[in-house]
Amino acid sequence: MVLDLRRFYQACNPGEPLSMSNAEERQYYIDFSPVRGGRIIEALERTIADLSPNQPTCQLFTGHIGCGKSTELLRLKAGLERRDFHVVYFESSHDLELNDVDVTDILLAIAGQVSESLEAIKIRLQPGYFASLFAELSDFLHTPIELSGEAELSLGIGKLTAKTKESPNLRHRMRNWLEPRTNSILQAINDEILLKADAELKRRGKQGLVVIVDNLDRVDLRPMPVSGRSQPEYLFIDRGEQLRKLKCHVVYTIPLSLIFSNECETLKNRLGGGLTPKVLPMVPVRLRTGDECVAGMSLLRQMVLKRAFPDPAIATESEQILAIFDTSATLDRLCWISGGHVRNLLGLLYSCLQQQDPPLSKDCLESVIRERRDYLISSIDDREWELLFQVVKQQTVRGDIEYQTLLRSQWVYEYRDSEGSWFCINPALAETRKFQQWLRNNPITL
Repeated sequence: MVLDLRRFYQACNPGEPLSMSNAEERQYYIDFSPVRGGRIIEALERTIADLSPNQPTCQLFTGHIGCGKSTELLRLKAGLERRDFHVVYFESSHDLELNDVDVTDILLAIAGQVSESLEAIKIRLQPGYFASLFAELSDFLHTPIELSGEAELSLGIGKLTAKTKESPNLRHRMRNWLEPRTNSILQAINDEILLKADAELKRRGKQGLVVIVDNLDRVDLRPMPVSGRSQPEYLFIDRGEQLRKLKCHVVYTIPLSLIFSNECETLKNRLGGGLTPKVLPMVPVRLRTGDECVAGMSLLRQMVLKRAFPDPAIATESEQILAIFDTSATLDRLCWISGGHVRNLLGLLYSCLQQQDPPLSKDCLESVIRERRDYLISSIDDREWELLFQVVKQQTVRGDIEYQTLLRSQWVYEYRDSEGSWFCINPALAETRKFQQWLRNNPITL
């Protein structure tokens, strides 16, 4: 049994989600749904393909950044494609400046990505409304955005988004000009792109069009200048009805913090059409009681071993473990300290591989853990530590902006079990001197 180090290293890259349409990457996939509280992706797929194939649906998907949402959404894409849907999946962070984004930016990004995907399969749409819109906008901005009647729509939108992403001033001027035209833009996207695309796709034997907008959960929490509302509240609650009006199936990722907002019901009704957002929680490494979650730990071990040896018949589990780590305890330590956060687990493993060849030693792992812990605590102030202590005591998170910061900063993780959701401090923070001192004065079960 020989470990292919380079392939293992590449398979552990925490920045790359698994593409389920790629046979090699698909073999690395581990189904965590038995310990995550339900088959979330299957529910999204069933809503589109079985319950409402011919009526547009708008579904919301969220979870901690890095918990595996992109991999699951790519699995949704593959599943819908097997059922003859044309699926447009894209990472919105490539097109949008997520620190400063508005509804028109999101709508134009969707229009551009759908157009590009359709053009790739020889479905060409006439620009129509957008040709005149871009001509007027070009005059207003004194910036050339050429879009002739024969040009590809995605090209014009691509030029526009590229220019505005790199220039805040240009972006704000364009946004002020486009804002009064939002409803007209939305209608043109539906009439000139989505409805025509759906009809042509069905003529070719497809079931319809699905758009999956990933990475919108990374929208910055900054307050809006006039209302003081957070940017996610403005986009997904105040303007949610416009985002829901697209005439195709849409799945939006949204910030996890919105689930704990006082307006979560408004969010559900305005953007989700009455459907509750689907939440992808952490893989549990412990139970509410503080005991180890045997099933969750087992699946995390399998994930690590699969990245090294995708063919399970190559050796026994104990042989595989000892080819990667000095002892099985080192693997357990890696899984436990990750808190079930998939990207962080892979990130710790990736960092170990940067320092030494397998079998990885306990000392190497502890060095990487210390580095991660020091990075986390460097930005936590006294007020935030007090909030963390409250979360540990109550195992709940409120909708306050301070608590939302705990989630976004990955200082607190959410888990699901038969009783519902519960929250716990990131295990790396639980080992800090400050937390241990507080724990001695407040003896509770972790």
